[in-house]
Amino acid sequence: MELDYIKNTKSQFEYYKSLGEKTIEQLDEKDLFWQFNKESNSIAIIVNHLSGNMKSRWTDFLIADGEKEWRNRDLEFDTVIKNKEELLIKWNEGWQCLFDALNSINQENFNTKVYIRNQSHSIVEAINRQLAHYSYHIGQLVFIGRMIKGTAWKSLSIPKGKSNDFNKTKFSKGKHGGHFTDDLKEKI
Repeated sequence: MELDYIKNTKSQFEYYKSLGEKTIEQLDEKDLFWQFNKESNSIAIIVNHLSGNMKSRWTDFLIADGEKEWRNRDLEFDTVIKNKEELLIKWNEGWQCLFDALNSINQENFNTKVYIRNQSHSIVEAINRQLAHYSYHIGQLVFIGRMIKGTAWKSLSIPKGKSNDFNKTKFSKGKHGGHFTDDLKEKI
């Protein structure tokens, strides 16, 4: 059961990672730095924050507090990323840290208590906390990308007005044991 949970959450994280990547792929480099106003975040700022959070939370996940002393969270919300190449490096570093940590979880250590800002969490609580946090920010990335692209936006899930077509196709296949993210990955 525990390993099924880890497998499922990896799939969920991979899905949200792919949504972010498909958004970034649709945008020109200048679009990654667009801000609605001075108080809003660009995609580059959100990626910088995600990367900083992921590195802090998932480095030494089982043995050290998830809020590392070396993390500078406030700097994550400054424009420190200068180009798309830097953005992709930070993006991939954060996700790699997350997946390495998830891959370190096994039957023997699944009941380990982990700490985030000195607060005890079960592994399930810690993972769920981060899954919710990352999906929130990935939703922001997608929304910003969609605003920038307008009618040129390529849908990342079921396109507007195509729900009936999607359902018709899914129900014509009969019941299957796939995961809901598998269905949406087909659309990406």
